[in-house]
Amino acid sequence: MAERTSADPSSSSARRTATVVLAAGYGTRMRSKLPKVLHRLAGRPMVAWAVDTARAVSDRPPVLVVGHGARAVRAALGDQVEYVVQPEMLGTGHAVMQAQAVLEGQVAQVIVLYADMPLLQRTTLQALRSLFEAHREQRPALAMLTVERPDPQGFGRVVRDSQGQVRAVVEEADCTPEQLALRELNAGIYCFDAEWLWENLSRLRPSVQGEYYLTDLVGMAADQGRAILAMSADPEEVHGVNNRLHLAQAARILRRRINERHMLAGVTLVDPESTYIDDTVTIGQDTVILPGCHLEGATHIGADCVIGPHSRLVDTVVADRCRVTYSVLEAARMDAGSEIGPFSHLRPGAHLGEGVHMGNFGEVKNSYLGPGVKMGHFSYVGDATVGPNVNIGAGTITCNYDGAHKHRTVLEEEVFLGSGTLLVAPVHLGRRAHTGAGSVVTRDVPPETLVYGVPARPHGRSPLVEEAEEPSPAAQAGGPDGTDPQ
Repeated sequence: MAERTSADPSSSSARRTATVVLAAGYGTRMRSKLPKVLHRLAGRPMVAWAVDTARAVSDRPPVLVVGHGARAVRAALGDQVEYVVQPEMLGTGHAVMQAQAVLEGQVAQVIVLYADMPLLQRTTLQALRSLFEAHREQRPALAMLTVERPDPQGFGRVVRDSQGQVRAVVEEADCTPEQLALRELNAGIYCFDAEWLWENLSRLRPSVQGEYYLTDLVGMAADQGRAILAMSADPEEVHGVNNRLHLAQAARILRRRINERHMLAGVTLVDPESTYIDDTVTIGQDTVILPGCHLEGATHIGADCVIGPHSRLVDTVVADRCRVTYSVLEAARMDAGSEIGPFSHLRPGAHLGEGVHMGNFGEVKNSYLGPGVKMGHFSYVGDATVGPNVNIGAGTITCNYDGAHKHRTVLEEEVFLGSGTLLVAPVHLGRRAHTGAGSVVTRDVPPETLVYGVPARPHGRSPLVEEAEEPSPAAQAGGPDGTDPQ
């Protein structure tokens, strides 16, 4: 019985595709201690964009070829990919050789792409795979992406014969003046017949620089009379990132794509050019994002909200019908109908309940503000639990740190804090407790008690209770019109 190969239609590997992502380079032109492929674009490492694209056309986890900074790359991606190591930087051909032991005999096609091309879209890679599969009767050795653009960006030139067939790819450093004038460039992205690839990788010979070029396989296939398929790509998609200028250019394009996606889904961006939204952010319909906003990380914004202008939300959950104005929110949560700003700050662990109003220059950290709380302005609440319908007067501060430890403050429902109140934690104020302006509260306050002074001491019942108990003038008169209800 004949041994099955990747070309055998009865083999389990028949028509299966693997992707190999090259991510081993030094990236010296970035002038950075961070590996090039870990520089972030729209909230994600550059390599993550390539891996997602690769996964869309792969029938198995992508194979990532790592080298410089391999440990950091592994930490960033985890088990999303299968790793192989390129111990020496000896060129793209040598990099793909490292994947041979993992993939040989397992798949029919191998797609090769690069971690520093974050703009390549999955539809383009799917089209390249479809082109290869549609011409299988021609037994193509490979299908490749080519591009025409004014800036060659160091790409090799595609050489065709008089019949227009691809004959070779010449690296820019090796081009003759005539070849440098060619406008068709090799994007370096290929779909290979796997069996042909493994047979011919070992035939590559090192260049003068001692590197094995994957591009040499194009000429090798032509010399063998194997078909070479070429597909034109959008120049934007094969924009490689080699330095910080390229990084900024790629970020601008990704930002435009992300913003367009949200607008087409029903989100209003008043000025898309000044709106920065990470790829990981979700936004509900009919929400309006005003100019100058930065929405980052795992932020989720519900429907019918107004965010901005000039606000920053990081890893924050905002429910429906909320308003954020000129404020910064980090790892925080806003429940439905709450509002903040202008110029306020939610630090990690802050949670505003439904209908909370938090006004000018307020700050909340690691605290819950219950439904209906009013926190007007110039106040700090840290490490606190605040019950429903509490009034936090201007200039209120929870003194939560004693120099060594943090302590909690608890305010039960309908507490009223006068302006300038200092709550020296740990302290607990009962339901409807009331503090006078400028009070320094160092001890627990019973329910329905008025305290004021420095330190604050009890002075009878809370005015809130007395107001609630006092009958209305109409009731005193006996009825709504002053007559006896009997």
